[in-house]
Amino acid sequence: MQSALIIARLTFREASRRWILWVALLLGLLFLTVYGIGFHEIQKDVQRQSTVPLLEFTEIYNFLTLAGLYAVNFLAVMMAVLTSVDTLSGEIASGTIHTLVSKPLGRWEIVLGKWLGFAGMLLLYLLLMAGGVLLLVYLLADYTPPNALRGLALISLNALLLLSVSLLGGSVLSTLANGVLVFGLFGIAFIGGWIEQFGSLLNNQTAINVGVVSSLILPSEALWKRAAFEMQSPMVAALGFSPFTSNTVPSLLMLAYAVLYLLAALYLAVRTFSRRDL
Repeated sequence: MQSALIIARLTFREASRRWILWVALLLGLLFLTVYGIGFHEIQKDVQRQSTVPLLEFTEIYNFLTLAGLYAVNFLAVMMAVLTSVDTLSGEIASGTIHTLVSKPLGRWEIVLGKWLGFAGMLLLYLLLMAGGVLLLVYLLADYTPPNALRGLALISLNALLLLSVSLLGGSVLSTLANGVLVFGLFGIAFIGGWIEQFGSLLNNQTAINVGVVSSLILPSEALWKRAAFEMQSPMVAALGFSPFTSNTVPSLLMLAYAVLYLLAALYLAVRTFSRRDL
């Protein structure tokens, strides 16, 4: 396990030297700046309207907060895939992986160490982005959504899920094929989630079933829906529908499935890489 931690530290250090990380951080700060200005301007316009009830202020703040976190969730998923998509496949193709496998450490330690390194980087990125959104809303409007920590934990789980799938693909496929695979699965889950949402609104069971099946293929959208459900305002919860949630809220069983999916993907990545002829 000590070797895995060393690999994790090296992976984190290597990732910190890549331009993609610094570009992502720079654009993340730009995103927070634009979000903060936009939130402030909307807040000023709403407050100038004295006819707006106090309860509606809370609903507007909740909607804007979830909109910001929705963008953060998407950015975290992109970061998870783009930073790790070539970590195994690229090193195998270039032959640099032989430097590691020739050392006295197990292949499982290589995969686990890389996963831990990227996971640490992603969690720090989420702390900056999601924490920045929540901090801006709190400073500007003195508002914090319900169950914020629970929601952020689910968003983090979503990023780690995509990271595990990316490592699994990298242990089998080339970098390009792996990227197509992971983004394709994410696209299926994304569109399936929206089909399920509209199906719930129109009471169309077939559309709802399409969303459920897509969540079984990859439960990434289900994790976001559950996160939004946890952080939605009481009024939206009573109505049962918003742009971010629907009547068919992912159950705790689906969350357990997502955790098992993550662990299974990581296990298969270790197993496949261990058996692969390098």
